[in-house]
Amino acid sequence: MRRRSTTGTVAVLAGGLAAAGLAFAPSAVAVSPGSATATYDCGSWGGGTATLAATQSGTAATITLTSGITTPIAVGADQIGATLTMAKGGGGTRVFTGKKNPALPAGGMVKIGPLAGTVASGDSLNSYFAGVALKMVIFGVTVNCDAVTSQTPGPFVF
Repeated sequence: MRRRSTTGTVAVLAGGLAAAGLAFAPSAVAVSPGSATATYDCGSWGGGTATLAATQSGTAATITLTSGITTPIAVGADQIGATLTMAKGGGGTRVFTGKKNPALPAGGMVKIGPLAGTVASGDSLNSYFAGVALKMVIFGVTVNCDAVTSQTPGPFVF
């Protein structure tokens, strides 16, 4: 009678479980490019180049915006309500909203996000030119910003 090796059996089972785990693991999703720049005009509040960074998890996506716009007064954390509208390739829009920002000193560059939105596989999103692209509400004051350039190096593709 032959004896079976317990160590060998455990190794084979562990290898099989690892392979099965990889086979059933959720697939990673990616946004390309991960970040882009665009220029915004916010009227009397100024304007400038903003960096947008996008992430995706399934149909949920977020965009964080760091802008060339500065705040004339200090703003506490999570005090800026923001709506970012993106033009969808082929027509329509996708909207990202939130009230997330770090504490900003007077004269500090505005950073908002992550702003949350919903996307579909294959969505191509770019700067929105048919109206207000970025709306911020700071201490009850609405600041409307228009996109004046398309994103560089190109639109976000989810």
